[in-house]
Amino acid sequence: MAITPRLELRHSQSLVMTPQLQQAIKLLQFSNVELQEFVEEELAENPMLDRDESDLEPADGNGPGEVQNDIYGEEDFDAGDNASAPDNLDAIDLGRAEHVTEEKSGALDMEEYDNVWDTESGPTSGGEAFSDWGTSSGSGSFDPDAPDFQQNLSQDISLRDHLFNQIQLEIIDPAERMIAGYLTDMLDETGRLPTDLAEARVALDCTDEAIDAVLTKLQRFEPSGLYARNLAECWAIQLRELDRLDPAMAALLDNIDLLKNHDYPALCKVCQVDMEDMQDMVAELRALNHNPTEEFEHIEAQPIVPDVIMRPGVEGKWVVELNNDTLPKVLVNQAYYAEISKCVRTKDEKQYVTDKIQSANWLVKSLHQRATTILKVASEIVSQQEAFFRLGVEHLKPLILRDIAEEIEMHESTVSRVTSNKYIHTPRGIFELKYFFTSAIGSTDGGAALSAESVKHKIKTLIDAEEPAAILSDDKIVEILNEGGVDIARRTVAKYREALKIPSSIQRRREKKRAVGF
Repeated sequence: MAITPRLELRHSQSLVMTPQLQQAIKLLQFSNVELQEFVEEELAENPMLDRDESDLEPADGNGPGEVQNDIYGEEDFDAGDNASAPDNLDAIDLGRAEHVTEEKSGALDMEEYDNVWDTESGPTSGGEAFSDWGTSSGSGSFDPDAPDFQQNLSQDISLRDHLFNQIQLEIIDPAERMIAGYLTDMLDETGRLPTDLAEARVALDCTDEAIDAVLTKLQRFEPSGLYARNLAECWAIQLRELDRLDPAMAALLDNIDLLKNHDYPALCKVCQVDMEDMQDMVAELRALNHNPTEEFEHIEAQPIVPDVIMRPGVEGKWVVELNNDTLPKVLVNQAYYAEISKCVRTKDEKQYVTDKIQSANWLVKSLHQRATTILKVASEIVSQQEAFFRLGVEHLKPLILRDIAEEIEMHESTVSRVTSNKYIHTPRGIFELKYFFTSAIGSTDGGAALSAESVKHKIKTLIDAEEPAAILSDDKIVEILNEGGVDIARRTVAKYREALKIPSSIQRRREKKRAVGF
Protein backbone atom coordinates (compact mmCIF):
# COMPACT_ATOMS: atom_id res chain seq x y z
CA MET A 1 0.00 0.00 0.00
CA ALA A 2 1.50 3.31 -1.07
CA ILE A 3 1.91 6.06 1.52
CA THR A 4 0.81 9.33 0.00
CA PRO A 5 -0.46 12.62 1.42
CA ARG A 6 -4.20 13.18 1.19
CA LEU A 7 -6.94 15.42 2.56
CA GLU A 8 -9.69 14.10 4.85
CA LEU A 9 -12.76 15.87 6.20
CA ARG A 10 -13.84 14.75 9.68
CA HIS A 11 -16.79 15.82 11.79
CA SER A 12 -16.45 15.71 15.59
CA GLN A 13 -17.77 17.39 18.71
CA SER A 14 -15.70 18.52 21.69
CA LEU A 15 -16.12 20.71 24.72
CA VAL A 16 -13.82 23.71 24.60
CA MET A 17 -13.01 25.63 27.76
CA THR A 18 -12.83 29.20 26.58
CA PRO A 19 -11.07 31.80 28.75
CA GLN A 20 -14.44 33.35 29.53
CA LEU A 21 -15.84 30.00 30.66
CA GLN A 22 -12.77 29.38 32.81
CA GLN A 23 -13.28 32.78 34.40
CA ALA A 24 -16.92 32.02 35.15
CA ILE A 25 -15.97 28.73 36.83
CA LYS A 26 -13.27 30.48 38.85
CA LEU A 27 -15.71 33.14 40.02
CA LEU A 28 -18.18 30.48 41.08
CA GLN A 29 -15.80 28.84 43.54
CA PHE A 30 -14.44 32.11 44.96
CA SER A 31 -15.33 33.02 48.53
CA ASN A 32 -16.77 36.48 49.09
CA VAL A 33 -13.34 37.83 50.13
CA GLU A 34 -11.63 36.35 47.08
CA LEU A 35 -14.38 37.70 44.84
CA GLN A 36 -13.93 41.22 46.21
CA GLU A 37 -10.18 41.05 45.60
CA PHE A 38 -10.67 39.75 42.05
CA VAL A 39 -13.18 42.47 41.17
CA GLU A 40 -10.86 45.15 42.59
CA GLU A 41 -8.08 43.90 40.34
CA GLU A 42 -10.38 43.97 37.32
CA LEU A 43 -11.50 47.50 38.14
CA ALA A 44 -7.87 48.59 38.27
CA GLU A 45 -6.93 46.92 34.99
CA ASN A 46 -10.01 47.41 32.81
CA PRO A 47 -10.91 51.04 31.96
CA MET A 48 -14.28 49.90 30.64
CA LEU A 49 -15.37 48.80 34.12
CA ASP A 50 -16.59 51.18 36.76
CA ARG A 51 -17.73 50.79 40.34
CA ASP A 52 -21.46 51.25 40.79
CA GLU A 53 -21.71 53.56 43.78
CA SER A 54 -25.35 54.33 43.23
CA ASP A 55 -27.75 53.06 45.87
CA LEU A 56 -30.82 54.02 43.87
CA GLU A 57 -33.25 51.27 42.98
CA PRO A 58 -35.59 51.30 39.98
CA ALA A 59 -38.98 52.77 40.74
CA ASP A 60 -40.79 49.55 39.92
CA GLY A 61 -38.38 47.43 41.94
CA ASN A 62 -37.73 45.15 39.00
CA GLY A 63 -35.10 46.87 36.92
CA PRO A 64 -31.76 45.65 35.69
CA GLY A 65 -30.44 45.59 39.25
CA GLU A 66 -32.83 42.81 40.24
CA VAL A 67 -31.68 39.21 39.92
CA GLN A 68 -34.52 36.87 39.07
CA ASN A 69 -34.31 33.10 38.97
CA ASP A 70 -35.33 32.97 35.33
CA ILE A 71 -32.39 35.11 34.16
CA TYR A 72 -29.55 32.78 33.19
CA GLY A 73 -31.11 30.36 35.59
CA GLU A 74 -30.99 27.37 33.28
CA GLU A 75 -27.40 27.82 32.23
CA ASP A 76 -24.81 25.49 33.69
CA PHE A 77 -21.14 26.39 33.78
CA ASP A 78 -20.18 22.82 33.03
CA ALA A 79 -22.16 22.75 29.82
CA GLY A 80 -20.11 25.49 28.21
CA ASP A 81 -21.28 28.89 27.15
CA ASN A 82 -19.58 30.83 24.41
CA ALA A 83 -22.29 33.42 23.94
CA SER A 84 -21.37 37.03 24.23
CA ALA A 85 -22.80 39.21 26.97
CA PRO A 86 -26.06 40.96 26.14
CA ASP A 87 -25.97 44.68 25.61
CA ASN A 88 -28.40 45.47 28.41
CA LEU A 89 -26.07 44.26 31.14
CA ASP A 90 -24.58 47.68 31.68
CA ALA A 91 -25.22 47.67 35.41
CA ILE A 92 -26.01 44.79 37.72
CA ASP A 93 -26.83 45.24 41.38
CA LEU A 94 -26.58 41.76 42.82
CA GLY A 95 -27.97 42.58 46.21
CA ARG A 96 -31.69 42.39 45.54
CA ALA A 97 -31.90 38.69 44.73
CA GLU A 98 -34.32 36.62 46.73
CA HIS A 99 -36.09 33.34 46.40
CA VAL A 100 -39.05 31.99 48.38
CA THR A 101 -39.18 28.24 49.05
CA GLU A 102 -42.37 26.49 49.62
CA GLU A 103 -41.45 24.52 52.71
CA LYS A 104 -38.59 25.47 53.09
CA SER A 105 13.34 32.61 62.20
CA GLY A 106 16.29 31.70 60.67
CA ALA A 107 19.88 32.94 61.35
CA LEU A 108 20.29 36.73 61.48
CA ASP A 109 23.24 39.00 60.84
CA MET A 110 25.04 40.33 63.88
CA GLU A 111 24.67 43.80 62.35
CA GLU A 112 20.91 43.43 62.56
CA TYR A 113 21.09 43.24 66.33
CA ASP A 114 23.70 46.00 66.45
CA ASN A 115 21.05 48.25 64.93
CA VAL A 116 18.01 46.89 66.76
CA TRP A 117 18.21 49.69 69.30
CA ASP A 118 18.22 52.44 66.67
CA THR A 119 14.69 53.56 67.49
CA GLU A 120 13.01 56.67 68.72
CA SER A 121 12.76 55.19 72.20
CA GLY A 122 16.34 54.04 72.78
CA PRO A 123 20.02 54.46 71.95
CA THR A 124 21.37 53.83 68.50
CA SER A 125 23.90 51.24 69.62
CA GLY A 126 24.37 48.85 72.48
CA GLY A 127 27.05 50.91 74.22
CA GLU A 128 25.27 54.23 74.47
CA ALA A 129 23.86 55.52 77.71
CA PHE A 130 20.18 55.62 78.57
CA SER A 131 20.21 58.99 80.35
CA ASP A 132 18.41 60.93 77.66
CA TRP A 133 15.38 58.62 77.44
CA GLY A 134 12.00 60.25 77.88
CA THR A 135 13.29 63.82 78.10
CA SER A 136 11.21 64.99 75.18
CA SER A 137 7.49 64.79 75.53
CA GLY A 138 6.78 65.44 71.87
CA SER A 139 3.54 67.16 72.78
CA GLY A 140 4.53 70.63 71.58
CA SER A 141 3.85 72.12 75.02
CA PHE A 142 6.19 74.71 76.52
CA ASP A 143 5.42 73.35 79.99
CA PRO A 144 7.94 70.55 80.70
CA ASP A 145 5.61 69.14 83.36
CA ALA A 146 2.65 68.97 81.02
CA PRO A 147 1.56 65.39 80.23
CA ASP A 148 2.16 64.09 76.75
CA PHE A 149 -1.16 63.80 74.93
CA GLN A 150 0.07 60.50 73.48
CA GLN A 151 0.01 59.03 76.97
CA ASN A 152 -3.77 59.31 76.87
CA LEU A 153 -4.03 57.26 73.69
CA SER A 154 -4.96 53.61 74.01
CA GLN A 155 -2.53 51.50 72.03
CA ASP A 156 -1.91 47.77 72.16
CA ILE A 157 1.74 46.84 72.58
CA SER A 158 3.03 43.62 71.09
CA LEU A 159 4.80 40.99 73.14
CA ARG A 160 8.00 41.54 71.15
CA ASP A 161 8.01 45.28 71.85
CA HIS A 162 7.28 44.63 75.52
CA LEU A 163 10.23 42.25 75.79
CA PHE A 164 12.64 44.48 73.86
CA ASN A 165 11.76 47.35 76.18
CA GLN A 166 12.77 45.17 79.11
CA ILE A 167 15.96 44.11 77.35
CA GLN A 168 16.87 47.77 76.92
CA LEU A 169 16.44 48.37 80.63
CA GLU A 170 17.91 45.19 82.07
CA ILE A 171 20.73 44.19 79.74
CA ILE A 172 23.54 46.64 79.08
CA ASP A 173 26.31 44.53 77.55
CA PRO A 174 26.11 44.66 73.69
CA ALA A 175 26.97 40.97 73.26
CA GLU A 176 24.31 39.92 75.74
CA ARG A 177 21.81 42.19 74.00
CA MET A 178 22.41 40.42 70.73
CA ILE A 179 21.88 37.04 72.37
CA ALA A 180 18.74 38.32 74.11
CA GLY A 181 17.35 39.74 70.88
CA TYR A 182 17.99 36.54 68.97
CA LEU A 183 16.37 34.39 71.66
CA THR A 184 13.36 36.73 71.71
CA ASP A 185 12.88 36.29 67.99
CA MET A 186 12.96 32.51 68.49
CA LEU A 187 9.92 32.53 70.79
CA ASP A 188 6.86 30.70 69.50
CA GLU A 189 3.24 31.79 69.90
CA THR A 190 3.18 30.54 73.51
CA GLY A 191 6.36 32.39 74.50
CA ARG A 192 8.56 29.30 74.58
CA LEU A 193 11.96 28.50 73.10
CA PRO A 194 13.02 25.36 71.25
CA THR A 195 14.42 22.61 73.44
CA ASP A 196 17.75 22.74 71.59
CA LEU A 197 19.38 26.18 71.34
CA ALA A 198 22.18 24.99 69.07
CA GLU A 199 20.85 27.22 66.28
CA ALA A 200 21.37 30.32 68.39
CA ARG A 201 24.86 29.18 69.42
CA VAL A 202 25.93 28.67 65.80
CA ALA A 203 24.28 31.84 64.48
CA LEU A 204 25.75 34.06 67.20
CA ASP A 205 29.07 32.19 67.49
CA CYS A 206 28.91 32.08 71.27
CA THR A 207 29.19 29.47 74.00
CA ASP A 208 26.43 27.59 75.81
CA GLU A 209 27.50 29.32 79.01
CA ALA A 210 26.90 32.75 77.46
CA ILE A 211 23.43 31.72 76.27
CA ASP A 212 22.55 30.23 79.66
CA ALA A 213 23.64 33.41 81.44
CA VAL A 214 21.41 35.58 79.23
CA LEU A 215 18.56 33.07 79.46
CA THR A 216 18.64 33.28 83.25
CA LYS A 217 18.13 37.04 83.01
CA LEU A 218 15.39 36.73 80.39
CA GLN A 219 13.42 34.24 82.47
CA ARG A 220 12.98 36.96 85.12
CA PHE A 221 11.10 39.18 82.65
CA GLU A 222 7.40 39.90 82.84
CA PRO A 223 5.06 38.19 82.27
CA SER A 224 6.53 35.35 84.27
CA GLY A 225 6.90 32.02 82.48
CA LEU A 226 8.43 33.25 79.21
CA TYR A 227 11.58 31.85 77.61
CA ALA A 228 10.83 28.34 78.90
CA ARG A 229 11.60 25.32 76.78
CA ASN A 230 8.61 23.25 77.91
CA LEU A 231 5.54 23.49 80.13
CA ALA A 232 7.36 22.17 83.21
CA GLU A 233 10.02 24.88 82.93
CA CYS A 234 7.30 27.51 82.36
CA TRP A 235 5.69 26.48 85.65
CA ALA A 236 9.07 26.31 87.39
CA ILE A 237 9.82 29.92 86.41
CA GLN A 238 6.52 31.11 87.86
CA LEU A 239 6.91 29.04 91.03
CA ARG A 240 10.42 30.40 91.53
CA GLU A 241 9.03 33.93 91.35
CA LEU A 242 6.48 32.97 94.03
CA ASP A 243 9.19 31.27 96.15
CA ARG A 244 7.28 27.98 95.90
CA LEU A 245 9.76 25.85 93.98
CA ASP A 246 10.60 23.52 96.85
CA PRO A 247 12.07 19.99 96.38
CA ALA A 248 8.63 18.37 96.38
CA MET A 249 7.32 20.71 93.69
CA ALA A 250 10.51 20.27 91.65
CA ALA A 251 10.04 16.50 91.81
CA LEU A 252 6.45 16.93 90.65
CA LEU A 253 7.58 18.97 87.62
CA ASP A 254 10.28 16.40 86.83
CA ASN A 255 7.55 13.75 86.61
CA ILE A 256 4.96 15.74 84.70
CA ASP A 257 4.05 12.68 82.61
CA LEU A 258 2.63 11.04 85.74
CA LEU A 259 0.59 14.19 86.31
CA LYS A 260 -0.81 14.04 82.76
CA ASN A 261 -1.91 10.46 83.39
CA HIS A 262 -3.39 11.42 86.81
CA ASP A 263 -1.25 8.78 88.50
CA TYR A 264 -1.42 10.48 91.89
CA PRO A 265 -0.29 7.53 94.06
CA ALA A 266 2.95 7.34 92.07
CA LEU A 267 3.40 11.11 92.34
CA CYS A 268 2.92 11.00 96.12
CA LYS A 269 5.63 8.38 96.32
CA VAL A 270 8.05 10.32 94.09
CA CYS A 271 7.45 13.66 95.84
CA GLN A 272 7.34 12.03 99.29
CA VAL A 273 4.08 13.75 100.25
CA ASP A 274 0.65 12.51 101.25
CA MET A 275 -2.50 12.79 99.11
CA GLU A 276 -3.67 15.96 100.82
CA ASP A 277 -0.39 17.75 100.08
CA MET A 278 -0.51 16.47 96.52
CA GLN A 279 -3.97 18.00 96.08
CA ASP A 280 -2.62 21.37 97.24
CA MET A 281 0.38 21.13 94.89
CA VAL A 282 -1.80 20.31 91.89
CA ALA A 283 -4.12 23.18 92.79
CA GLU A 284 -1.10 25.51 92.77
CA LEU A 285 -0.16 24.34 89.28
CA ARG A 286 -3.71 24.90 88.03
CA ALA A 287 -3.54 28.49 89.26
CA LEU A 288 -0.42 29.21 87.21
CA ASN A 289 -0.46 30.81 83.77
CA HIS A 290 -0.15 28.09 81.15
CA ASN A 291 0.24 30.60 78.32
CA PRO A 292 2.00 33.81 79.45
CA THR A 293 1.45 35.45 76.04
CA GLU A 294 -2.36 35.55 76.33
CA GLU A 295 -2.51 39.15 77.55
CA PHE A 296 -0.63 40.27 74.43
CA GLU A 297 -2.85 38.44 71.96
CA HIS A 298 -4.79 41.34 70.48
CA ILE A 299 -6.22 39.32 67.61
CA GLU A 300 -9.68 40.51 66.66
CA ALA A 301 -11.99 37.72 65.69
CA GLN A 302 -13.16 38.23 62.14
CA PRO A 303 -16.83 37.33 61.92
CA ILE A 304 -18.00 35.17 59.05
CA VAL A 305 -19.93 37.20 56.51
CA PRO A 306 -22.65 34.98 55.05
CA ASP A 307 -23.18 34.85 51.30
CA VAL A 308 -26.86 33.93 51.69
CA ILE A 309 -29.43 35.05 54.23
CA MET A 310 -32.40 32.89 55.19
CA ARG A 311 -35.33 34.19 57.20
CA PRO A 312 -38.91 33.16 57.96
CA GLY A 313 -41.50 34.41 55.50
CA VAL A 314 -45.25 34.50 55.50
CA GLU A 315 -47.44 31.40 55.90
CA GLY A 316 -44.54 29.26 57.18
CA LYS A 317 -42.38 29.76 54.10
CA TRP A 318 -38.67 30.51 54.09
CA VAL A 319 -37.18 33.49 52.27
CA VAL A 320 -33.69 32.95 50.87
CA GLU A 321 -31.84 35.96 49.52
CA LEU A 322 -28.30 36.95 48.66
CA ASN A 323 -26.36 39.10 51.09
CA ASN A 324 -25.95 42.48 49.45
CA ASP A 325 -22.88 43.32 51.53
CA THR A 326 -20.78 40.52 50.02
CA LEU A 327 -21.56 41.24 46.37
CA PRO A 328 -19.56 43.74 44.33
CA LYS A 329 -21.47 46.26 42.23
CA VAL A 330 -19.85 46.94 38.89
CA LEU A 331 -21.07 48.40 35.62
CA VAL A 332 -19.78 48.76 32.08
CA ASN A 333 -18.88 52.35 31.35
CA GLN A 334 -20.64 52.63 28.01
CA ALA A 335 -20.14 56.40 27.84
CA TYR A 336 -16.37 56.01 28.09
CA TYR A 337 -16.46 53.19 25.54
CA ALA A 338 -18.39 55.34 23.07
CA GLU A 339 -15.99 58.22 23.58
CA ILE A 340 -12.80 56.19 23.28
CA SER A 341 -14.07 54.27 20.25
CA LYS A 342 -14.09 57.52 18.27
CA CYS A 343 -10.41 58.10 19.00
CA VAL A 344 -8.90 54.76 18.03
CA ARG A 345 -6.65 54.87 15.01
CA THR A 346 -4.59 51.71 14.70
CA LYS A 347 -5.64 48.11 14.51
CA ASP A 348 -3.98 47.34 17.85
CA GLU A 349 -5.86 50.14 19.57
CA LYS A 350 -9.15 48.91 18.17
CA GLN A 351 -8.38 45.35 19.30
CA TYR A 352 -7.49 46.57 22.79
CA VAL A 353 -10.77 48.48 23.18
CA THR A 354 -12.76 45.53 21.83
CA ASP A 355 -11.09 43.06 24.20
CA LYS A 356 -11.69 45.30 27.21
CA ILE A 357 -15.37 45.91 26.48
CA GLN A 358 -15.95 42.21 25.89
CA SER A 359 -14.11 41.36 29.10
CA ALA A 360 -16.18 43.92 31.03
CA ASN A 361 -19.46 42.60 29.64
CA TRP A 362 -18.47 39.03 30.39
CA LEU A 363 -17.46 39.85 33.96
CA VAL A 364 -20.83 41.48 34.65
CA LYS A 365 -22.62 38.49 33.18
CA SER A 366 -20.44 36.05 35.15
CA LEU A 367 -21.14 37.87 38.40
CA HIS A 368 -24.84 37.72 37.64
CA GLN A 369 -24.69 34.01 36.85
CA ARG A 370 -22.67 33.31 39.97
CA ALA A 371 -25.28 35.06 42.11
CA THR A 372 -28.14 33.21 40.43
CA THR A 373 -26.46 29.82 40.80
CA ILE A 374 -25.64 30.33 44.48
CA LEU A 375 -29.23 31.36 45.08
CA LYS A 376 -30.63 28.27 43.34
CA VAL A 377 -28.35 25.88 45.23
CA ALA A 378 -28.99 27.52 48.62
CA SER A 379 -32.74 27.53 48.04
CA GLU A 380 -32.76 23.84 47.22
CA ILE A 381 -30.66 23.03 50.29
CA VAL A 382 -33.16 24.89 52.47
CA SER A 383 -35.97 22.96 50.85
CA GLN A 384 -34.25 19.60 51.35
CA GLN A 385 -33.24 20.29 54.98
CA GLU A 386 -36.45 22.02 56.04
CA ALA A 387 -36.86 19.69 59.04
CA PHE A 388 -33.44 20.71 60.37
CA PHE A 389 -34.31 24.39 60.37
CA ARG A 390 -37.59 23.77 62.15
CA LEU A 391 -36.70 20.97 64.58
CA GLY A 392 -32.92 20.87 65.05
CA VAL A 393 -29.81 18.89 64.20
CA GLU A 394 -31.36 15.53 65.07
CA HIS A 395 -33.56 15.96 62.00
CA LEU A 396 -30.74 16.72 59.58
CA LYS A 397 -31.23 14.22 56.81
CA PRO A 398 -28.56 12.58 54.63
CA LEU A 399 -27.78 14.63 51.54
CA ILE A 400 -25.26 14.36 48.72
CA LEU A 401 -24.31 16.67 45.88
CA ARG A 402 -26.18 14.58 43.35
CA ASP A 403 -29.49 15.16 45.17
CA ILE A 404 -29.20 18.93 44.73
CA ALA A 405 -27.72 18.71 41.23
CA GLU A 406 -30.62 16.63 39.94
CA GLU A 407 -33.24 18.96 41.40
CA ILE A 408 -31.76 22.15 39.93
CA GLU A 409 -30.56 20.39 36.73
CA MET A 410 -26.90 21.23 37.12
CA HIS A 411 -23.73 19.18 37.29
CA GLU A 412 -22.43 17.90 40.62
CA SER A 413 -19.16 19.76 40.12
CA THR A 414 -21.08 23.02 39.86
CA VAL A 415 -22.87 22.33 43.14
CA SER A 416 -19.54 21.44 44.73
CA ARG A 417 -18.00 24.75 43.67
CA VAL A 418 -21.01 26.71 44.88
CA THR A 419 -21.02 25.11 48.33
CA SER A 420 -17.29 25.54 48.98
CA ASN A 421 -16.42 28.52 51.21
CA LYS A 422 -20.00 29.82 51.04
CA TYR A 423 -22.01 30.48 54.19
CA ILE A 424 -25.70 30.86 54.94
CA HIS A 425 -27.19 32.80 57.84
CA THR A 426 -30.18 30.94 59.27
CA PRO A 427 -32.36 31.26 62.38
CA ARG A 428 -30.19 28.46 63.85
CA GLY A 429 -26.88 30.21 63.16
CA ILE A 430 -24.35 30.56 60.35
CA PHE A 431 -23.40 27.38 58.51
CA GLU A 432 -21.17 26.56 55.58
CA LEU A 433 -23.27 25.17 52.76
CA LYS A 434 -21.08 22.04 52.85
CA TYR A 435 -22.38 21.34 56.36
CA PHE A 436 -25.72 20.16 55.02
CA PHE A 437 -24.14 17.36 52.97
CA THR A 438 -23.67 14.33 55.21
CA SER A 439 -23.39 10.61 54.65
CA ALA A 440 -26.20 8.26 55.58
CA ILE A 441 -26.27 5.94 58.61
CA GLY A 442 -28.65 3.03 58.26
CA SER A 443 -31.57 2.30 60.55
CA THR A 444 -31.92 -1.02 62.41
CA ASP A 445 -35.69 -1.06 62.00
CA GLY A 446 -35.66 -0.40 58.26
CA GLY A 447 -36.78 3.20 58.66
CA ALA A 448 -35.32 6.30 57.10
CA ALA A 449 -31.56 6.66 57.21
CA LEU A 450 -29.97 9.18 59.57
CA SER A 451 -27.32 11.74 58.72
CA ALA A 452 -23.83 11.47 60.14
CA GLU A 453 -24.21 14.87 61.83
CA SER A 454 -27.33 13.83 63.68
CA VAL A 455 -25.60 10.65 64.87
CA LYS A 456 -22.63 12.73 66.08
CA HIS A 457 -25.10 14.87 68.00
CA LYS A 458 -26.57 11.76 69.63
CA ILE A 459 -23.10 10.56 70.64
CA LYS A 460 -22.19 13.93 72.14
CA THR A 461 -25.50 14.09 74.03
CA LEU A 462 -24.91 10.63 75.54
CA ILE A 463 -21.36 11.49 76.63
CA ASP A 464 -22.34 14.86 78.07
CA ALA A 465 -24.98 13.18 80.23
CA GLU A 466 -22.82 10.32 81.55
CA GLU A 467 -22.04 10.09 85.27
CA PRO A 468 -18.45 9.91 86.63
CA ALA A 469 -19.19 6.46 88.03
CA ALA A 470 -20.73 5.21 84.77
CA ILE A 471 -18.54 6.32 81.88
CA LEU A 472 -19.78 5.00 78.55
CA SER A 473 -17.36 2.94 76.48
CA ASP A 474 -17.59 2.96 72.69
CA ASP A 475 -19.17 -0.50 72.81
CA LYS A 476 -21.82 0.73 75.25
CA ILE A 477 -22.56 3.74 73.01
CA VAL A 478 -23.01 1.36 70.06
CA GLU A 479 -25.44 -0.72 72.13
CA ILE A 480 -27.49 2.33 73.13
CA LEU A 481 -27.60 3.67 69.56
CA ASN A 482 -28.62 0.27 68.18
CA GLU A 483 -31.47 0.15 70.68
CA GLY A 484 -32.49 3.60 69.44
CA GLY A 485 -32.63 2.39 65.84
CA VAL A 486 -29.18 3.49 64.63
CA ASP A 487 -27.21 0.82 62.81
CA ILE A 488 -23.61 1.82 63.55
CA ALA A 489 -20.31 0.01 64.14
CA ARG A 490 -17.89 0.58 67.02
CA ARG A 491 -15.14 1.93 64.76
CA THR A 492 -17.60 4.50 63.38
CA VAL A 493 -18.46 5.63 66.91
CA ALA A 494 -14.74 5.97 67.68
CA LYS A 495 -14.21 7.96 64.49
CA TYR A 496 -17.09 10.33 65.24
CA ARG A 497 -15.98 10.73 68.86
CA GLU A 498 -12.46 11.68 67.75
CA ALA A 499 -13.90 14.09 65.17
CA LEU A 500 -15.79 15.77 68.03
CA LYS A 501 -12.49 15.93 70.00
CA ILE A 502 -13.97 13.81 72.78
CA PRO A 503 -11.34 11.75 74.66
CA SER A 504 -11.61 8.02 75.23
CA SER A 505 -13.62 6.54 78.09
CA ILE A 506 -10.44 5.99 80.14
CA GLN A 507 -9.38 9.62 79.79
CA ARG A 508 -12.91 10.87 80.53
CA ARG A 509 -13.05 8.73 83.68
CA ARG A 510 -9.79 10.26 84.93
CA GLU A 511 -10.89 13.80 84.11
CA LYS A 512 -14.28 13.45 85.79
CA LYS A 513 -12.72 11.88 88.87
CA ARG A 514 -10.33 14.78 89.06
CA ALA A 515 -13.25 17.22 88.75
CA VAL A 516 -14.92 15.74 91.84
CA GLY A 517 -11.67 15.06 93.71
CA PHE A 518 -9.21 12.23 93.70
